[in-house]
Amino acid sequence: MIAHGECIKIFHCNANKELAKQIADIVGVPVGDAQIGTFSNGEISVNINESVRGADVFVIQSTNAPVNNHLMELLIMIDALKRASAGRITAVIPFYAYARQDRKSKPREPITAKLVADLITTAGADRVLTMDLHAPQIQGFFNIPVDNLYAMPIIANYFLEKDLKDVVVVSPDVGGVTRARGLASRLTAPLAIVDKRRPKANVAEVMNVIGDINGKNCIMIDDMVDTGGSIANAGKALIDRGAKEVYVACTHPVLSGPAFERINDSVIKELIVTDTIPLPGDKCSDKIKVLSVAPLFAEAIHRIYEALSVSKLFD
Repeated sequence: MIAHGECIKIFHCNANKELAKQIADIVGVPVGDAQIGTFSNGEISVNINESVRGADVFVIQSTNAPVNNHLMELLIMIDALKRASAGRITAVIPFYAYARQDRKSKPREPITAKLVADLITTAGADRVLTMDLHAPQIQGFFNIPVDNLYAMPIIANYFLEKDLKDVVVVSPDVGGVTRARGLASRLTAPLAIVDKRRPKANVAEVMNVIGDINGKNCIMIDDMVDTGGSIANAGKALIDRGAKEVYVACTHPVLSGPAFERINDSVIKELIVTDTIPLPGDKCSDKIKVLSVAPLFAEAIHRIYEALSVSKLFD
């Protein structure tokens, strides 16, 4: 995609090396030579072994678990590139952590999404490229350009090729209606909503299902699946109310704690995720299908480098 010899460089940290290599291959440049390790006391060490002076540099790093290590790797890599006189630094963050605390919902709460934005900017990033932020307003937490990509077209194409009949798209909560409506529009399908309350973090109780799901193939859509409790409960509620089969799609497979066990034991037919977060090698599920976002990120990097519109990707 990029002609050899042009001044673009792609580096990665340790969070998602395979995705970074796929993106670099599609862009048509080698992965930059850098080493990210730790000192004996656990502090992160970054060494960049090639010149980046004046280059347009893209650093690919998801901030998945271990979140704090991966975030610090990104910050230190950006700082090293800035001090090495990189021309422009774009932080490519397929999964943006700490995004669920994006506002004060009760007294004395932090707004960690804003804090992380400040850290990335202070480290020296000139631009951010990310995917499916938990809340769109997080873009406004930055004083630098932010391009927020969407996995929706990739997920929609998967289901269109699957050619399911009698489909209804389900939002797992009221807050996700806009996302679910977008998928429903692409699939020309009706919409339903799971009404639930969350008494505490990572705990959800289904209260009701709004919409006709009887005898339907239900597709639940969310930006992330964490412990899997919400989708397992919602899936059971849909089946109990007459749904034929339940599919779940999300962009970010956080899948922490008992997530894999809950998914395997649930009524969910299939969980469709992307590779913004790599799945752990020691855990697996036959129910999980992974879709690649590498071509989309590669095209976005090409457009940023060429000063072309990124939003045109989703017209």
